Amino acid sequence: MTDKKRSLWKDLEDGFGGGSRFRILLHLALHPEEAHTKYALVKATGVRTPSVEEQLKTLVNMGWVKEYPFTPKTYQINREHKIVRAFLEFLEKIRWLTESGSPLPQNSQTP
Repeated sequence: MTDKKRSLWKDLEDGFGGGSRFRILLHLALHPEEAHTKYALVKATGVRTPSVEEQLKTLVNMGWVKEYPFTPKTYQINREHKIVRAFLEFLEKIRWLTESGSPLPQNSQTP
């Protein structure tokens, strides 16, 4: 496996991480227009505050989440990051499939 591919898979593993990191990332991805406080993420995801803080630190360091220096700090999914964009597109396809109950149009499927 090339270093570039290995790096991509490592980024995906680090970014999606365990259940709590994925729940935080998913909540941010499903509400991309909103910036959330740590407290709001605790309430929305059921993840404990220390874990939210730890997971946000990782996601911010990776560039997947933006941190805004307000009081209190707020966090928003970084739609400019290429992996995050692909994740958001994936979620849209899943949403479309579950809402329509039919397969994706031919031009949207990947081989």
